[in-house]
Amino acid sequence: MGLNSKQLADGEEIVLSIRTHWKALAEPVALAIFLLALLWAVWWFTRDLAYGGWITLAVAVLAAGVAAVFVVVPILRWSTERYVITTRRVSHRSGILTKAGRDIPLHRINDLAIEKHLLDRILGCGTLTISDATDKAGMELRDVPGVESVQVQLQNLLYSWDDGSDDGEWPPNEPPRARGRR
Repeated sequence: MGLNSKQLADGEEIVLSIRTHWKALAEPVALAIFLLALLWAVWWFTRDLAYGGWITLAVAVLAAGVAAVFVVVPILRWSTERYVITTRRVSHRSGILTKAGRDIPLHRINDLAIEKHLLDRILGCGTLTISDATDKAGMELRDVPGVESVQVQLQNLLYSWDDGSDDGEWPPNEPPRARGRR
């Protein structure tokens, strides 16, 4: 669930629309494979027993319940989470049934930080932390694919909107300063 054209302001354009890295799916997929192997093993060892079919059915129902909670839900969460960077804001949207989101206007951003653990470095992803000039905690974008290039693109957007002053404001509240005069 990203931003669509109805949710954009006049003149605002989407620069990046990013889904979290596929590494978030590794655990649910591994669990699904384990549950299938467990179900096959139960069938294999109980196929000659008088109640083997019932035992296999009971394990299958239990495995389906575990899979629904620990496989299907994380996959749905992954498929509905989006990080969107526009020419005016950074947006984080997520949610399966209840949709949630947060936006930080570009002119409010005062710090960008990245963190890449060893596995992140191998897989080419990381965490981008965006601090803003508000009382709320910054926005943490986890498992961003190509986090360094996303950080550079975001910095380029921030510098293109900078009016040259150090007061944290951006037009239309004040006119841009003339370059070279102080």
